[in-house]
Amino acid sequence: MQSNRRPRTTQTSSRIHRGRRWIARRHTALLSSALRGAAYATGAGIVGLGFLLLQQQL
Repeated sequence: MQSNRRPRTTQTSSRIHRGRRWIARRHTALLSSALRGAAYATGAGIVGLGFLLLQQQL
C-alpha cells in the first residue's frame, strides 16, 4: 500500500525551493534592474573615459 505523504524536505532544500519560486515570480523585474545597472555602468565608463581623454589633451 502506497502512502500519499510527501517525504520530508530538509531546511536547505526548502530554502532553495522558496528562493527559486521568488526568482521565478520576479524574473522580469530582476532582468530590468540588471539591464538598468549595466546601462548606468556603461554610461559612467564612457563619461570617465571621455574625461580621461580630455585630461590627456590639456
